[in-house]
Amino acid sequence: MTGNPASRLRLYLLTTALCCSGCAPADRTKDSPAVAPSPMNAAEAAIQRTPRGGEELFEDVAASAGVVFTYRNGEEAGEFSILESLGGGAAAWDYDGDGDLDLYFPGGGGFSADLRVVGLAGALFRNEGPRQFTICTPAAGLEAAPFYSHGAAVDDYDNDGFPDLLVTGFRGLILWHNCGDGTFVEITAAAGLADRLWSSSAAWADLNADGVPDLYIVHYVDWSVDNNPVCQAQVSGRPRDVCPPVHFSPLPDALYFGNGDGTFRDGSRDAGLRADGKGLGVVVADLDLDRRPDIYVANDTTPNFLYRNRGSGRFDEAGVVSGAGLDNRGLPNGSMGVDVGDYNLDGLPDIWVSNFEREAFALFRNDGECLFRHVSESTGVTAVGGSYVGWGTVFLDFDCDGDEDIFVANGHVMRHSSFAPLRQVPLIFENRNGLFQRVAPGSGYLARAHMGRGLAVGDFDGDGDLDVAVSHVNEPVALLENRQDRSAPFHWFSIRVIGTRAARHPVGALVRVTTNAGTQVRLVKGGGSYASTHDPTLHFGLGNASEVLEVEIIWPDGSTTHCTDRRPDRLHTVIE
Repeated sequence: MTGNPASRLRLYLLTTALCCSGCAPADRTKDSPAVAPSPMNAAEAAIQRTPRGGEELFEDVAASAGVVFTYRNGEEAGEFSILESLGGGAAAWDYDGDGDLDLYFPGGGGFSADLRVVGLAGALFRNEGPRQFTICTPAAGLEAAPFYSHGAAVDDYDNDGFPDLLVTGFRGLILWHNCGDGTFVEITAAAGLADRLWSSSAAWADLNADGVPDLYIVHYVDWSVDNNPVCQAQVSGRPRDVCPPVHFSPLPDALYFGNGDGTFRDGSRDAGLRADGKGLGVVVADLDLDRRPDIYVANDTTPNFLYRNRGSGRFDEAGVVSGAGLDNRGLPNGSMGVDVGDYNLDGLPDIWVSNFEREAFALFRNDGECLFRHVSESTGVTAVGGSYVGWGTVFLDFDCDGDEDIFVANGHVMRHSSFAPLRQVPLIFENRNGLFQRVAPGSGYLARAHMGRGLAVGDFDGDGDLDVAVSHVNEPVALLENRQDRSAPFHWFSIRVIGTRAARHPVGALVRVTTNAGTQVRLVKGGGSYASTHDPTLHFGLGNASEVLEVEIIWPDGSTTHCTDRRPDRLHTVIE
C-alpha cells in the first residue's frame, strides 16, 4: 500500500470490509446461535489429510516427576456460578536462580457452608533435575490463600535479580516478594495494590520507559454470590447451568505504574483505558515495532482491545480500527487465551487468540502500520471446526524446524453442553510454510480429553526443545515432555536478555537470529497464554542449520547488541 498513513488505513478497512460477509456489529453472546466456521476449502482439506502422528510428540511425566497437584473450582457446592468456569493458570520460572525451570500453579477455591467464596492454596514445585520436582509451598511461605485464585504472573518487579510472583483472582491480588533465599514475603498492601475486583490475567512490562516494571490487570465481570442468576441449561432434563457472560456487566481493567521504590500508583484513567471489556487474557509486546510495548487484551464476547503505546504512559485503543478487535465477520468472540509471534517469518508480530465454540480461533496477520487481517481460514486454522473452547495457548517451535507452531489447551465452561463435549483434546497446529496442519492426537495425553485452562512453556528438562505445563479444572496438572523424533538432526539456539537501562525483563526488546536458512524474530513479551507465565528465555529452532550467522538484539531504547558467541545448541545470556 502506498500513500500517507490515513489513506493506507482507509484502503485497508475498505478491502477488509469487502472480504467479509455480514460485517455489521451483532449482539453476540455465548448462549445465542452462532455461525460455525466456513467449510474447509480444497487447500485446507489437503493440509488436513496428511497429519503426523502425535503419539511421540509429548508425554505427560507430571506424576513420575513429582508434579502432583489439582486446581479446584468448587462446583460440588451446586452454585452453578460463572466463577467456577475460569480455572487457573501456570507459571514456568526459575525462582531460586539455579538455572532450572520451576513451576507454580494457583489453587482455585470453593464455597463455604454459608456460601462465602473461599480460596485454596497454590503449589510451588522446585526443579531438582533431571525430571524430578519437589513441592516447596510451605518452605517458601506461599501457603496463604486469602481469595479464590486464577492467574500467576511472574516478573522481577523491583529489578533485584529475583523473580517475584503476582496471583490474581476473585476480589483480590497478592504480590509475593522473592527474598532470594527460596522464601517469599507477601507485600500487597505495602506495594499499594488495593485492587479488589475480579481479576483473571495480568501482564508485567515497563510501559512508560522509566526502567521500572508496570502492571496491567485484566478484570472480568461483576458476578458475586448475591448476583448469581439462575440460567436454563441447553440440554433437556437439566434444569440449570452456568450463566454466560452476557448476564453480567463488564469490569474495568487497571494499569498500575511502578514508582521505583517498590510501590505502585493507579494510572488507569490517565492511560486511557476503556471500561467495557470482559477480559480474560492479555499480552504485552511491541506490535508496531516502534520500541514502545503495546497491550492486547482478549475479551469474552466483547471486542478485543489493542492499546497502542504513545509514550509517557498514554495509550490509544485501536482494536477494531486495527482489524484485530473482531473476527472476519465483524463480530466479537468469546476470547480467552492470546499470544504474539511471527508465524509467516516476515519480521512482523502477528496475534493469535483462542476462542469459544462455534467460533474460529483467530490468527491476525500483521500487515504493517499496526493493521491486522483475520487469516484463520486461508491458513488452515478453521479446518479443525468449531467444537473447541480454547484457553491457554502459545506460539512455539516444538519441532525445532525454524518456524513457530501453536499449542492450545481446551475445555468447556458449561456443566451441560448441547454442541461440544465438556472435556476436549488439546490442539497442536504444525506450521508448514505459513499454513497450519493439525497434528493427529496419536496416543497418550494428546489423545485424551481434558478440562484444560492455563498453559506455560519452557525447557524443563534442559534438552533444547520446549516442554509444556498445563493446568486443568478438577483434574491433575500435566507436565508434557517434548518427545520429538531425534532420528533427524536438529539444532536450536536459546537466549535470555537482561535489561539494565531497561527493566530487567526488557519487554519491547527484539531478537533476530540469522542462519543460512533465513532470519527469525522473537519479541520479549509480558503476559500471554491465559492466566499464565512462560519462561522468558527466547527459543529458536534451527532445523538442520548448524551455524548461526548473526544474532542481533534491539533494546527498548533503540540501542543494538550483536552477539559474538553464536554457538548453537546452548543457552546464551546477554546483559544490556
